[in-house]
This record gives sequence, C-alpha cells and structure tokens, in this order.
Amino acid sequence: MITAKARAVDGPDQSFRAAEIKRRDLDTHDILIEIKYAGICHSDIHTAHGEWGEVNYPLVPGHEIAGIVADVGSEVTKYKVGDRVGVGCMVDSCGECVNCRKGEEQYCLQGNIPTYAGVDKYGEPTQGGYSTHIVVTEGFVVRIPDNIELDAAAPLLCAGITTYSPLRRWEAAPGKKVAVVGMGGLGHMAVQIAHAMGAEVTVLSQSLKKKDDGLQLGADSYYATSDPETFKKLAGTFDLIINTVSASLNMDAYFSLLTLDGTLVNVGAPGEPLSLNVMSLIGHRRSFAGSMIGGIRETQEMLDFCAEHNIAPKIEVISADQIDEAYKRVLASDVKYRFVIDTSTM
Repeated sequence: MITAKARAVDGPDQSFRAAEIKRRDLDTHDILIEIKYAGICHSDIHTAHGEWGEVNYPLVPGHEIAGIVADVGSEVTKYKVGDRVGVGCMVDSCGECVNCRKGEEQYCLQGNIPTYAGVDKYGEPTQGGYSTHIVVTEGFVVRIPDNIELDAAAPLLCAGITTYSPLRRWEAAPGKKVAVVGMGGLGHMAVQIAHAMGAEVTVLSQSLKKKDDGLQLGADSYYATSDPETFKKLAGTFDLIINTVSASLNMDAYFSLLTLDGTLVNVGAPGEPLSLNVMSLIGHRRSFAGSMIGGIRETQEMLDFCAEHNIAPKIEVISADQIDEAYKRVLASDVKYRFVIDTSTM
C-alpha cells in the first residue's frame, strides 16, 4: 500500500484536517500519479457538506487532478513515468454496457466510480485529489498537452469538460447565439470555449461586476439578470443556453429567452429541485436538457481543443491550509474564477 498525505473532512460542519490515506498497490493496468495540483469544484463543497446525500466520512474531495506519472503497472501501455496527466470526476466504470462502449463512461448503466465519495471495484472507498498521490486505472487517465500549465490544467478536468461537452453536442458554432448563465468557475470556461467554437456569446449574470472579465474572455455582450428589462430585451434570442448556476432560478424566465427549437442545458447542480411551467417549453418547441461531465475520449478532445485555442481557466493557487477559507469564498462568489490547491503544501 502507498501512503499519501491528504486533507480530509469528518462531517458536514467540520473543518479540513491533515490526514494520511492509503492508496492501493498497482494492479497491472494501474498508474500511480504524483498529484501536483487539485482544483476546488462546487461539487466538492456540496459533497463535503452532505448536501447531495449520505457521505461516508472521513472524506477527501477533489476531482480536478493534474500531476506526473510516478509509476506504472506491468501492462500499462498508454503512459510512462514522467508523463503529464490528469484525472477528472471518475476513475472507473463497468466498461461493458452500451454507454461505456460508446465512450460515454459518465453514463455507465452500472454507475461510474466517482473519484471520491464512491466505492471502487476492490470494495474500498474512493478518495480524491486533495492529496499527494492517487492510483487510477490507465483507461481513466488523460494526457495534459505540453502548452497547458499543470495548475491551469486541473480545473479543465471538471469545469472544462462540463461546459465543453454540451457546447459540442448542441453545436455551438458560427451563426449560433449562445448564452452562458453565471460567470463563475464553469461559466468563465463556457464563455471561452463557446467563443473559440465561433458562436456569438452572451453572459447572463446577476450583476455587471464581472462584465469586463466576460468581454475579455470572449463574450460579445453581457447582461444583468437582476434587471427585469434584460428578459424583455432578449426574449426569443438564443439557440442555446448553458446554465452553470448551482442554485434555484426562475426557469420559465430563462426559457423565454430561447428561440424556436432552442435548448437550455443545465450543468449546474443545485441542491434543491427546480420547478417549471411546461407551457414555457411547449409554446416554442423548446427543450430543457441536462449534461454531466464527459467521457474519457471527449475529455482528451477537450484538453487538445483548449491547447489549440490557448484556453485556460483563471485561477488562484492556494495552500492546503486555505481550503476552508476557499470554500467560504466560493459560496460568497468571491473567486476569479477557480481555486487550485498546491498539493506540495499537504
């Protein structure tokens, strides 16, 4: 067994503490990764606070992982020691169901194995990237292009793929009008990616305080949703809306912004149910969809796309001692735009 330093939380109202966790010995197709950086995702906070169901504490969150291959199993062919690699929101799946065979492992019919707060095929709880090392089967590891710095690469493994996947699936492209709801960790990635795909991009944010950032990242326009005139002015405008907000919104108001046959895709995951009037969809043949991360093949595609277009998240690197403070700041929307933990401080 391999011992890794980590930061763990013991309950929904507890602070993070220094811990040591065990990583399994390498199986034939396993890779040992020395983690260099781990992003802080809103999902980490929901899970650590017990907002998405029962949690088996102690918990080590973190599914935005960037590091270096430290060792490989005897039958590993994809990677070698020294390679720059990443791990996202899942570390395994059944590999046999129709969705896995399509390369959509995130929708595994048996349930994918999440990077943390899950149980692996050996019956052990999974622990995430707020640690110095992790062992992952090679099929769930992706290669980080050389021109993406490791600290900036970490958030791409969740925030990047979570926004890239629906933008690609619903064909953000020249001639399409795309709105991004929320200018946070996910939203600021969606703006950059949609712009690089050639779409006309609008940010819909509660206020205009991040307007300059949004325009600098590629948005063509920026509106405050706190202004009722926004919804009147933009009615029937957008082919695609990506909602990145992890909070309850007036969904009918946002549906009114869609064109005929337009689609609103939810990638934010609020802790409470959303409500809607189905007439908001029926009236203009609009669609309401959801999207969850992406498969491993698509995640590699996203990384290569970001490398080609020089897309990177805006990050604030912190030490492990600052995790609790970072959680509070995320909840207060006081981050531009992703916290990344330097795991050498574990």
